[in-house]
Amino acid sequence: MKKIKPGAKVRVYEGKTPFEGLVIARKHGAEPGATFTVRAIVAGVGVEKVYPLHSPSLQKIQIVSGPKKVRRSKLYFVRGISTARIRAKLDVSV
Repeated sequence: MKKIKPGAKVRVYEGKTPFEGLVIARKHGAEPGATFTVRAIVAGVGVEKVYPLHSPSLQKIQIVSGPKKVRRSKLYFVRGISTARIRAKLDVSV
């Protein structure tokens, strides 16, 4: 669970369909209440989901690409910029 950092692209298996997106925040370290926020564009709309890190409902968390070089611990600024600018700024494919 150490590699789930802001800037990483992950695929979260919770139910039947996986949710794949960019990790924009991780909160509360490794304690039992730790969470991470994943953002993706679904049907042209930005969708964010907050997952508990130690939830038994999460079947698997697959890291698609490791965290790139980011200079912030919370990437909330990606909410207001386009996908092309996110790729250019973070050097990832969203």
